[in-house]
Amino acid sequence: MNPENGKGSINDLTWQMAVTAILLAICVASQFMKNLSVYITGPIVNLCLIVAIMTVGVWWAVVLAVITPVTAFLITASPVMQMVPAMIPMIMLGNIVLVITACYFFKPSFAGAGEKLAVKNAAIAVCCCIAKALFMGLTISLWLLPSYIPEGTPLREKLPVFQTTFSVTQLITAIVGFVYFYIIWKPVKKMVEKR
Repeated sequence: MNPENGKGSINDLTWQMAVTAILLAICVASQFMKNLSVYITGPIVNLCLIVAIMTVGVWWAVVLAVITPVTAFLITASPVMQMVPAMIPMIMLGNIVLVITACYFFKPSFAGAGEKLAVKNAAIAVCCCIAKALFMGLTISLWLLPSYIPEGTPLREKLPVFQTTFSVTQLITAIVGFVYFYIIWKPVKKMVEKR
């Protein structure tokens, strides 16, 4: 089956749904640790998005990209997300930016290089991460947060921290997610090929 066009047997569809469900479960488990550090949860979610792209295709990765901000909100909704719930669709779109850029730029380059760590692949991965962080930085950090957190509130005093979280931190966690991907891809690929 070609996961890009969604055509294939029922067994392929069942397998794709199962892989997506497993990746979602990993994301949800990591989100319970969000209060410990975003540097635990963020890289794991980004890793799962990249693994989804490589194993089940872009559309399933988009499904994961849309669901994970909702589960994060339900599990550990931060005060800033409760005050500015419009952040949730922007986080979804930021994840989709990573998914689309990784699918159409990183994946072909990675496959073309024999799935090895090449400078070109690493540079493309970093560019995918920059695209996500730039999108979230512009929409959340520079637009939503300053516009919707009222002046004189305790959250407004923390605005610079929130702005860093939804820009620079997004870049770092996405890059770490790609590093994790390079570490685990060979054994994951072997499991995928055995199905």
